[in-house]
Amino acid sequence: MTAETWRRDLAASFAVFLVALPLCVGIAVASGVPAELGLVTGIVGGLVVGPLPGSSLQVSGPAAGLTVLVHDAVHRHGPSVLGMLVLAAGLLQILLGALRMGRWFRAITVAVVEGMLAGIGLTIIAGQLYAMADVAAPDSGPARIAGLPALAVQGFGSAEATTAVAVGAGTIAVLAAWPRLPARIRAIPAPLAAVALATAVVAAFDLPAAGLEVNGLAAAIRPPGVEDLARLAEIGVLGTVLALALISSAESLFSAAAVDRMHDGPRTHYDKELMAQGAGNAVCGALGALPMTAVIVRSSANLNAGARTKASRVLHGAWLLLFAALFPAALEAVPLAALSGVLIHTGWKLIPFGRMAPLWREHRGEAVVLLCTMIAVVALNLLEGVLLGLLLAVLKTAWETSHVSVRVDDDGAGPIRVTLTGNATFLRLPKMLDALEALPRDRRIELDLSGLRHLDHACRTALIAWADRHRAHGGETPAAVAIVGAAT
Repeated sequence: MTAETWRRDLAASFAVFLVALPLCVGIAVASGVPAELGLVTGIVGGLVVGPLPGSSLQVSGPAAGLTVLVHDAVHRHGPSVLGMLVLAAGLLQILLGALRMGRWFRAITVAVVEGMLAGIGLTIIAGQLYAMADVAAPDSGPARIAGLPALAVQGFGSAEATTAVAVGAGTIAVLAAWPRLPARIRAIPAPLAAVALATAVVAAFDLPAAGLEVNGLAAAIRPPGVEDLARLAEIGVLGTVLALALISSAESLFSAAAVDRMHDGPRTHYDKELMAQGAGNAVCGALGALPMTAVIVRSSANLNAGARTKASRVLHGAWLLLFAALFPAALEAVPLAALSGVLIHTGWKLIPFGRMAPLWREHRGEAVVLLCTMIAVVALNLLEGVLLGLLLAVLKTAWETSHVSVRVDDDGAGPIRVTLTGNATFLRLPKMLDALEALPRDRRIELDLSGLRHLDHACRTALIAWADRHRAHGGETPAAVAIVGAAT
C-alpha cells in the first residue's frame, strides 16, 4: 500500500466513523435495545467483516431497514432471544453463500425492494414520532399511523414533551438543509452535525430533554444461552430467523450492486459477500448485538471520502471501538429526540417520492406492486409484506408474458379459421373461450395452434372440451373442428 493510498483510507475511515456513530446509536434505540449494542454491531462490521473477501469498499453495520423487524422480534420474543436470532440468521447466510445462492438475491424486482424500503420508512417515521414526543407507541403499524392525530395534541401536554418535539424537529431541519450549505461545511457528516448541534443547544439552555442511558460495552453484551437456543424449535422464532437472514442478505447484496456502480475497482463476489455478512451476523449474535447489513449511506461516505482499499472500513470499526471504550459518557449527553429526528429523516429518504409519478406513467404494474408491498409491510409485518410483494410481482409478470392473440378469418364460404399466437396460459382462458364460444355452431372450424409458443395444461384441456362440445352440437361432420399444429 502506497503512502497516498494509506492517507486516503485513513481519512475515509474517520469520515465513515463520524457518519456511523449517530446511526449505530439511533438504530439501536429505535430497535428497543441498549445503545451500546448498535456500537457493537458497527465495530463487528468494521473489524470482522471489513477484512473478509466479497466487496472491497462497502461498509457494514446496523441498518435502519431491519429496525422494524428487530423491534418486533424483541417485543414478541424478549430481548434475551435477540442474540440467538442473529446468530442463527448469520449461520444461515453462511450456508446460503456456501451453496452459491448469492446471485439469486439479484433476481428480486426493484419494485418490491422499493416498496419494502418505503414501508420500513413509514413505520420508522410513525414509531419515532411517538418516541420523539416521549409517548408509548401502539404495537401495530396501522394503529401507529391512526394515532398520529391524537399524538399531535397529546405531544404538547408537558414542557419536556414540547422540548423533545422541538429538538427533534430542529434536528430534521438541519439534516434537510445540510445539502444546501457550502461544500466546506458539508465536509462534516450531516447526522453528526445535527446531533452535535442538538446536544449543544440542550446543554447550553439546560432544556428538559431525556438523554441516552449508557452502561458500557461489557455490560450490554449478553451471549445467547442454552435456553435461548432451545427456542429455535418454535415456528415463530424460525420465521423471524428466516426473515432476518433473507432481508439482511438482500439489502447487503443490493447495496453491493449499487456500490459497484460507484467505483471502478474490483467487483463484488456475491457468494463471498453473503458469507462475510453471515460471519459478521454470527459474531454479532454470539455477542447478543443487533444484526448487520451492508449499508449504502456509510458505503457512499466511504467512497466519497476517497477510500481505496478495505483498510478504511476496518479502521472505522477501530474508531468506533476506541470511542465506545474511552468516551462512553459523551453519549449520555445526546438527547433521544435528536436521534429520533435522525431516524425520521432516514425513514423519509427510504420512501421513493421522486420515482412514484414516473413509474406510474411508464410502468403502472410496477407502481402497483410497489404500493401494495409498502402497504403490506406497514399493515402486516416486514416478512409477510415482502412475500406478498414478490407474489404480486410474479403474478404481474405471468400476466404480462401470457399474451395471446385470437384471429378469426371467415370468407363466408369455407371453414372458419381461428389462429392463436403467443403464450396460452390459464390467465388468458377467458379471452380465448369468449372468442371461440362466439363462433357459429353450425360451421366447420379450423383451430390453428402452430403459432403458440406455449400451451399450458389448463388451456389444452379447455380447448379440447370446447371442440368436443362444438362437435356434439351437430356440426356437419365428426371433424367439425380440426385442430392444426401443436404447442408445448
